[in-house]
Amino acid sequence: MDLTGGWVGTIALILFAVAYFLAMVEEATELRKSKPMVFAASLIWVLIAAVYANKGISEQAGQAFRATLEGYAELFLFIMVSMTYLNAMEDRSVFERLRVWLLSKNFSYRQLFWITGFQAFFISSVCNNLTTALLMGSVIVAMGKDSPRFVTLSCINVVVAANAGGSFSPFGDITTLLVWQKGVVPFNDFFSLLVPALVNLIVPAAIMHFFIPKESPAALLESQPMKRGGWVIIGLFALTIVTSACFENFLSLPPAAGMMLGLTYLKFFSFYMEQVPAHATDIEDEQPIIKASDKQNQQKAVATDEKAAKSSYIDYFAPMKVMNKQKKAQNIDQPFDVFHTVANLEWDTLLFFYGVMVAVGGLSFIGYLSLASELLYVGVDPTVANILVGIASAFVDNGTIMLAVLTMAPDISQGQWLLVTLTAGVGGSLLAVGSAAGVGLMGQAKGVYTFTSHLKWTPAIALGYIASIAAHFLMNGRYF
Repeated sequence: MDLTGGWVGTIALILFAVAYFLAMVEEATELRKSKPMVFAASLIWVLIAAVYANKGISEQAGQAFRATLEGYAELFLFIMVSMTYLNAMEDRSVFERLRVWLLSKNFSYRQLFWITGFQAFFISSVCNNLTTALLMGSVIVAMGKDSPRFVTLSCINVVVAANAGGSFSPFGDITTLLVWQKGVVPFNDFFSLLVPALVNLIVPAAIMHFFIPKESPAALLESQPMKRGGWVIIGLFALTIVTSACFENFLSLPPAAGMMLGLTYLKFFSFYMEQVPAHATDIEDEQPIIKASDKQNQQKAVATDEKAAKSSYIDYFAPMKVMNKQKKAQNIDQPFDVFHTVANLEWDTLLFFYGVMVAVGGLSFIGYLSLASELLYVGVDPTVANILVGIASAFVDNGTIMLAVLTMAPDISQGQWLLVTLTAGVGGSLLAVGSAAGVGLMGQAKGVYTFTSHLKWTPAIALGYIASIAAHFLMNGRYF
């Protein structure tokens, strides 16, 4: 039943547009983006169900909603496990260890520019681009406090790198994850986008390189050892990714099923850490060491620690901490709790994706995406259409864009599916607000890395965008 020409279709489209606008201005309104999106998605399906119930065919609407819900359930479980592992690694100071290591080396500004860029590229192949950008951004801001130009250009480079790195990995970005979950592109074929993604990073980075100061910042002489179990959790995360890929490739089971098995690895290891206490030497070695160059710096470091310890804040867990104070004094390295880690996930993001997927599923059921597919892919060269999809992802969330394309299900070649995966992933780099990485860094380097400063380098980024598409056609012609 085509509802695009009736009042239901019009109201549903308005609801989605208003909800998405409110999600985009979340920073200004301080209204969590999941709230309007879930609300609009629910109302869209209420309207659909009411119309179909009036026609006596409510079962069709129910089946369509369940199919949409099944797709979200797989995505939810996959992202939940990934976020849990990332939070566990953060708890074990894995990312802090990497940050401090970079700060402790006497790298020049230009070396840091390339190091943070390439690290962001490869880290974002397994971590979300926002986490990657904030990690590298903390290094950039700390080392570039005396060089605003370095901070600006390095932040732009990290945004491009984080988006490019997620575009060649099945689990690096929401776009690739959606494509993989849908079964449109096999697991191994994603890695054919590695070189085009690298080209997308290197071209603008090579241009910006000559505008980076040649000086070197002062090194930060600080040590931050990784907490107990950090390396094991990294290994378990890698094993979980392999398990997920094997489930999909060899058993024809959803990747989310493999991720859930991988979650049990972390649970069993958490239980092991609770049962086997750390050695006293391990606890002692894990304390951060500040290597001040003189006695005055040491006194300043101690005074800073004392001031931080005395700072007042509202702690809702204070009663439990008082009850457990003696135990904590004996064992500084408390084992992490997996369920506490799960509770600290980005639930707003997960619920936002629920709203988006359910709303897009509703608009598709109404008939809007079939209409959009005809306008975009029928009579238009698919290469042009997929390039336009990438440009659109600079203005609209790339996950939403990719979900819409997947729901349209255009009849295109494997090479074109890889192309739209690439463009939707890296297109968000064209604008600072085009990806979560850019928005996050604008907050972290406030006043230095801005929308305008990023826009000045959009031509260089666009050149990398075009070069990556050319590299894809040159290297992956067998897929077309």
